[in-house]
Formats: sequence, C-alpha cells, structure tokens
Amino acid sequence: MNVLDMSVGVAGGGLMGCGIATKLALAGVAVQVHDNASGAQDRVRGTCAAVLAELIDAQAITRAQADAAEACIHFAPSLNALAGTSLVIEAIVESLPAKQALYAELERCVPASTCIASSTSGFMPTLLGERMQRPQRFLVAHFWNPPHLIPLVEVVPGPYTEPEVLHDTVECLRQAGCEPVLLAKALPGFIGNRIQFAVLREALHLLREGVADADTIDRVMVHSLGRRYRWFGPLTGADAGGLHTFLQISEHLMPELAKDEEVLDLLRAHVERGEKGRSTGRGIHEWDTGREAQYLKARRRMLD
Repeated sequence: MNVLDMSVGVAGGGLMGCGIATKLALAGVAVQVHDNASGAQDRVRGTCAAVLAELIDAQAITRAQADAAEACIHFAPSLNALAGTSLVIEAIVESLPAKQALYAELERCVPASTCIASSTSGFMPTLLGERMQRPQRFLVAHFWNPPHLIPLVEVVPGPYTEPEVLHDTVECLRQAGCEPVLLAKALPGFIGNRIQFAVLREALHLLREGVADADTIDRVMVHSLGRRYRWFGPLTGADAGGLHTFLQISEHLMPELAKDEEVLDLLRAHVERGEKGRSTGRGIHEWDTGREAQYLKARRRMLD
C-alpha cells in the first residue's frame, strides 16, 4: 500500500483535526477535512496555515513544502464528500454520544471498505464501536497534541477489528512520517496518558503538600527525567540503573506515592475560578508574555 494513493478524511476541524490533516498533507496525502460548525472552512484554512507557519519558523519545512501541503488539504462541506476516502479519522470533542452519532452518519456515507479511526485520548474502542454496523473496520488511532510536533500514534484495535485494517492503518501512518505503535490490548487511557496522569497526580500531590512551588516541580521534571525520557523510556532506565537497585528503592518509596484522587481538588479549584491554563492567561502558572514566549520556544525545540 502506498500512502500517496490514499485519500484520507478528517472529521473535525479543531486544533487536533487540523494538526492531523497537516501532518498527513506534508507527506503528500490528499486530505478532506469536514467540520459542520459555522465559519469552519475559513477557520480550518487558518489553523492549517498557522501550523505550517510554525514549522517554517522552526526551519523544519520550506515555504515550497508548506504550499504543497496546503494544496493537499481540501474542505469537505458535508460528510458525503468523504465517500471517496479509504480512511476517516474522527477528531471531534471527547463526548461518547457525539462520537457514536458521528460514526452512525459516517457509516451511511462512506463505502463498507472505508476504515474509521477515532483519535480519542481515552475512550475504549469497545465502547466507541458498540453501535456500529461495521465494527470490524473500526479502531483507535490516538494522535498526541500537537500532531505536527509529536509523531507518536497509539493504534488500538477493538474486539472485532480486522488484521488487515490494523496493518493498513499502521502502514499509512508510518509512511506519513508518524511513529505508530500497536497495542496488544485496550485499556482506558492506553499507554501514554496512563503514564502522563500518573506523573501529574504525583506532581499535584507535591504541590498540595508544599514540597515546592509549581515552577520548581516543572524544572525538576524537565532537567532530569525529561532529558532522560527523550532517549529511552522508564523500563530501559530501570534495566540500565539495575533492577536490584530499583527494587530496593521501590519497596520503600512506592508505598509513599500519591494514590488518591483528592489532588483533583487543585485542578477543580482553578477551573471553577476560570483559570483554565494557557487559553485564559492563568492556570497553575500565570501565562504572561514571557511564559508564552518560553513555551513557544520549547515547542520549536521538539523538532530538533
């Protein structure tokens, strides 16, 4: 299978959907993006252009490559316009009813041979596909945000997913420059988010206990584990450090780690005050111009 012979649909024109579309388009894939919100066509075009501009600014691509990618992205005014695609990636809001309703519409619009993949960050494929007529053509393809900077895609089969669908999806993603990993079984949050939220729980616990302020906790992660984990994961790190040593440390440290959900009260309090993070200018941190510039600089360094 040659990815350049494929036409891919993306259902959902938000940040994730546009990031996925742009990633595929940079590999020369013809992409149809559908979003039924008012003014979606201009918004999709603007978001994709902004993604490409960030890559140009980081000198990851040239202006000519950006122009070629933009030419591969087309706006689909209706789901019927996705009828010619061999793969449709759903990238809408994390709402189970909304996703299931979309799949029902898609199955009426696309051929029986089309694969439907959800970019959900945590819903189980069994739950997502329980009302589908063709669950054998369904799977999860969890892209990480932002897709144009983070290549990993967790590919998770449902109980009825055909091996051919898994193979073709993984091959399509690999040829498009992604880093697909195939999970042997599904579980809530898959792999990446389970590790991410385990770390977040401990970080919130340290903050709640007054061990250090938020900046210090972030600095510890960035300048220690963050540097290590770029090159090898926690299991390789344990092997390299010696399993006997990690066992000794774990026996007295693991019982002391946070295991409750009370730390969520910290997040809940910020959200209730309207402090939702970067988008509102304040969250755990205050997002002034200096922090915003630092964040954008760090995003660019992901491409090094």
